[in-house]
Amino acid sequence: MQKLKSTPLSTSEKGKKGEERAVRYLVEKNYEILEQNWRTRKGEIDIIAKQDECIIFVEVKTIPKGNIDTLSRLLDKQKQEKILKTAKYYLENNRQYSNYYIRFDVLVMGLASLEEVYHIENAFLE
Repeated sequence: MQKLKSTPLSTSEKGKKGEERAVRYLVEKNYEILEQNWRTRKGEIDIIAKQDECIIFVEVKTIPKGNIDTLSRLLDKQKQEKILKTAKYYLENNRQYSNYYIRFDVLVMGLASLEEVYHIENAFLE
């Protein structure tokens, strides 16, 4: 019997799998997922979640061939500012969350496998 070779995943497929795992991780931790891949002309937020009285804007990074140090290059000041502007736009259009605390987290997926998750709370501040 011949073994079938698996086709390597593209970068976008790896990212999608990483985001799917990130959502499962957050749900397991009792976060309510409000939005996934929320986009405007200003930018995109991978996941917007709610836990208690906090709205969490989550950036998901899937880096299967990297290490935690790779994160600093992937989430530079310019990327953080884009996420901040996009989050502000989201909050302006969802006034029901005006009294909630706001947090910006990063989930790093797939350093050894997609099941491995590094959750960095308050990864950067508003």
